[in-house]
Amino acid sequence: MIKCVDFKMFGRHCMDMMVEIIGRKGVFFMTKYEFSIPIEEFSDRIAKVQKQMKKEDMDVLLAFGNEAEPQFIRYLSDYWPSFETSGVLIPKEGDPILIIGPESLTYASDRSKIKKIRRLLVFRESSDPEYPGTKLDTFNTVLEEALGGNKALKIGIAGWSLIPHTIFKALSDAVKCYGEVEIFKADRILTDMRAIKTENELRCMREAYRICELTFGRMLENIKPGMTETQVRGLALGIMHELGAESEAYPFWVLCGNGSEQAISRARNKVLTIGELIQIQIGVRVAGYVSTIGRPVIFGEAPEKIRDLMKAGLAAQQAVLRTLRAGIPASSVTDAYYSEMERIGYRDWLLYGPCHGTGLMEGEPPWMESNSEWILKENMTFCTCIFLGKPEEGMGLRFEDGVRILTNGVEEFSNYRREIIEL
Repeated sequence: MIKCVDFKMFGRHCMDMMVEIIGRKGVFFMTKYEFSIPIEEFSDRIAKVQKQMKKEDMDVLLAFGNEAEPQFIRYLSDYWPSFETSGVLIPKEGDPILIIGPESLTYASDRSKIKKIRRLLVFRESSDPEYPGTKLDTFNTVLEEALGGNKALKIGIAGWSLIPHTIFKALSDAVKCYGEVEIFKADRILTDMRAIKTENELRCMREAYRICELTFGRMLENIKPGMTETQVRGLALGIMHELGAESEAYPFWVLCGNGSEQAISRARNKVLTIGELIQIQIGVRVAGYVSTIGRPVIFGEAPEKIRDLMKAGLAAQQAVLRTLRAGIPASSVTDAYYSEMERIGYRDWLLYGPCHGTGLMEGEPPWMESNSEWILKENMTFCTCIFLGKPEEGMGLRFEDGVRILTNGVEEFSNYRREIIEL
């Protein structure tokens, strides 16, 4: 039996309706609308990059990405490398080329919005197979194709901190034939473009947060003392995929008791127990775009010390949300955050500033820090990433949600149970 239902009950960001499919093995939900970035927007991104390249007199831009950090590649081509690495080679005039390793041609052809795809040995997987007898391109051949016989004297690399020595050296050796060539960091061209989100990008992010909120709620309904951190993580993974997520947004974690003070971590086989603070951080990816929600929870009534820390985290996030709006320097948000923490006596629990950009990655530039004088603009998207932790106390927590900057405040992508959660 199939019926259409209004699905506003399933989350604040639902998009009109879902199709409910009731089968013999249970109830499953399938989103009626496909969330994706249209081909025209990918073409527009390439055109904007080439326009900026001409302004900066750049001959070639090489965007690099890998399985863990696919953002530059996905933004330009919608391709997400697996095992192998990948690049997008963009001349200042002409068609871009997607560069992949030897094994991914059928996969890349199925996903890439860039039609020209070339295989290079140097983009192979880390086990270094040699592929004897396989005809492959080189940096020399793809540069000649992209440039049409012109020289490349200024080459920018987006993904400067990601690109491995082997690929950088192969590129450097290939361009020696052009004479004196400048190779430099060019992340800014793409990060500046990505900072302001289009409506298509925002739609994908809203859907990711809708699924993330639903996942968090169903996860809390099913966790219990005696489960391990990894079991709770697995529970969330299963729920989010059932609800339509493409993948997890990052290797998220669940941390109970001692260890919850870790700002970045991985789930362990530690057992969840009554009366210990549990830091839960989950994230969902839809069409490449991510969501993330962080909340502290506890089984039973929270002891006073833990309750006070939870209240401090809530106060910190509210101070940030009250301050965020377009037209102000980012440092003013950080100032409000630090002032609130100083006022309530938790300034020494802080590790970093209150917000970072988000989109194709959970953590993107720019970060909001005490020396951030850049100005917030409408349609920038951020995570309010409130982390309070103290190693000597053996506990910590995170309140994290996504927002879109507006002229008079923010659109909140998620606001699930901003409260002291006692299970």
